[in-house]
Amino acid sequence: MSDKQVLVLGGGCFWCTEAVYKGVRGVTDVESGYSNGHAKQPSYEQVCTGTTGHNEVVRLEYDPAVVSTRDLLEIFFVVHDPTTLNRQGNDVGTQYRSGIYFTTPEQATEAQLIVAELTQANAFDRPIVTELVPLQNYSPAEDYHQDFFERNPYQGYCMAVAAPKVAKFRKTFARLAK
Repeated sequence: MSDKQVLVLGGGCFWCTEAVYKGVRGVTDVESGYSNGHAKQPSYEQVCTGTTGHNEVVRLEYDPAVVSTRDLLEIFFVVHDPTTLNRQGNDVGTQYRSGIYFTTPEQATEAQLIVAELTQANAFDRPIVTELVPLQNYSPAEDYHQDFFERNPYQGYCMAVAAPKVAKFRKTFARLAK
């Protein structure tokens, strides 16, 4: 049995990112939260002001014997736009920035490698602006944000934004779907 690892990703609204990663084999826990800001345990309302420096993120706990860090990062770069600074679609602000918050040196190396490969391959029309930094000052989001898509699949935002991301993941990464 291998040791579980933690990787934290910011790919826009955490409802969407959480919905995708809950369907990945080998991901044993997904938690919406806030990271890499300066306030201690900020509220959603505080984070929404953009003044705390936090990003809406998902904290992934995963078994690297089942799903690799590279797999998780490949999914990340397919289900969000890593070329838009401080926004994903209509969600605008520093709290929606693209970010990889690593917890091990190996995760940092893998993230740097995949960004370099995507850049060299001209995978996107614009440069990748994903921040790649160690995880700092993480706190879980409020309970009502957890499992949001699962509990509210017919809510407008979930139907318009989260559901297509989940469908894209399932189509592109069928081998990794639960």
